[in-house]
Amino acid sequence: MEEIEVPIEHLQEQLNESTRESEEKWILLVALTAAILAVLAAITSLLAGHYANEAMIEQLQASDQWAYYQAKGIKFVVIESKIDLLKQLGREASPKDEEKALQYKEEQKEIEKTAHEKESKSALYLLLHNKLARGVTVFQVAIAICAISALTKRKWLWYGSILLGIIGSLLLLMSFF
Repeated sequence: MEEIEVPIEHLQEQLNESTRESEEKWILLVALTAAILAVLAAITSLLAGHYANEAMIEQLQASDQWAYYQAKGIKFVVIESKIDLLKQLGREASPKDEEKALQYKEEQKEIEKTAHEKESKSALYLLLHNKLARGVTVFQVAIAICAISALTKRKWLWYGSILLGIIGSLLLLMSFF
């Protein structure tokens, strides 16, 4: 029997070429994944910064309200002292002064309510900022793992980066609800 010789060098080249093309396509997918993760990280970072700024603004406005509250309290004490002093001297306090004292007390209630609302808004914005900051961190780790997967040619790392990207996306979406 005569042995048939099959040229395998050609088959080996085709197999290598096919493997190389497959690897190049996969690397392109990894690069695309990293780019998408980078965009999501940028959006999340921008929103985190926005909410941090809003939290600070609301807290500053709350502090302003508390200073206003104290100013009204001081005015109330001054008028009350005046009324008490006049009574001590046996004189009648002006109805205008008594009316003004009541007005200051009422204004303080409204100012206090506004200050508490501002503090609550600040706390909410800070909570949103913290969620988004975690999201940015998750996206950054996912991008790093993408790069490592491309360098080491380990697909399971790429899948891990996709999973982290999904987690980061959920944290981003949660900030809208």
